[in-house]
Amino acid sequence: MFPTNQSSKTEFIILGLITIHESQVLLFVVFLAFYLLTVLGNCIIISTVRMGNLLHKPMYFFLHHLSFLEIWYTTTIVPRMLVNLLARSQTIAFSSCMMQLYFFVFFGATECYLLSVMAYDRYLAICKPLYYATSMSGRTCMQLAVGSWICGIFTGLLPVLLISRLNFCASREINHFFCDIPPLLSLSCSDTYATEISIFLLSLLVLFCSFILAVVSYVFIIVSILKIPSARGRRKAFSTCGSHLTVVVIYYGTMIFMYVRPHSGFSTDMTKVVSVFYTVVTPVLNPVIYSLRNKEFIGALKRVTKKCVHSVKMV
Repeated sequence: MFPTNQSSKTEFIILGLITIHESQVLLFVVFLAFYLLTVLGNCIIISTVRMGNLLHKPMYFFLHHLSFLEIWYTTTIVPRMLVNLLARSQTIAFSSCMMQLYFFVFFGATECYLLSVMAYDRYLAICKPLYYATSMSGRTCMQLAVGSWICGIFTGLLPVLLISRLNFCASREINHFFCDIPPLLSLSCSDTYATEISIFLLSLLVLFCSFILAVVSYVFIIVSILKIPSARGRRKAFSTCGSHLTVVVIYYGTMIFMYVRPHSGFSTDMTKVVSVFYTVVTPVLNPVIYSLRNKEFIGALKRVTKKCVHSVKMV
């Protein structure tokens, strides 16, 4: 799938987060709990949206896609990291490393696009309520969701194609817990200037364009909400978009910090800490933010749970 040269046909060694065995066991338990909670929480959101008739709305349609994405996004990184925390051999084949990098960029970029689409959806719902039903029809929602996935597929190709053409002649040790862009660039013995600039410009384009679209949407949303005469109406309007805004700030903040600056200026320890945040911590926060702060979702979850319990009793 990826072009390679003679010096690249080898295995890499993933150094991981830390080398102290006792701490590795503790991290294994913590990260395993985070991973299981992420999968469970997003599976609950997917099931509730599918089974809850009152949640068949554009906002929850996109939330359904985001939850499905989050499961695969974190699965790209965490399971192998858990294995490496306990395994003696922490090697990864070059092809597997490039595959992990591709899916990481693919899912990460797709999440950027989906978050922008969700911000646009909230903008139409609050600022253009009379046109919302026609603007966000079922066909439009499907086109926006599919477009996000397709754009993500193509976004993931460029970094992998560029990095797979580099030479890795000397050290094979990746000072990270997965095959990410900065440690791979620092490991290469080729001239990485053109590759680094190309990836930097791609990151700038994807992250800032998506982020600016989301920010502009929320500027208009906040202005519209402040014009609502009743305090109760303003609180209700803020509650419908507050959870999404929280996710936008957390996700874009960490991703922009990581990728929209020259990779040569990265501190290794800082890179690992920030990477843990957006690969392990943020995915488990999303179900909590979207569900526990959403009364409509909680009500639908209770109804779906009662329906399932009743069905089990009938059997």
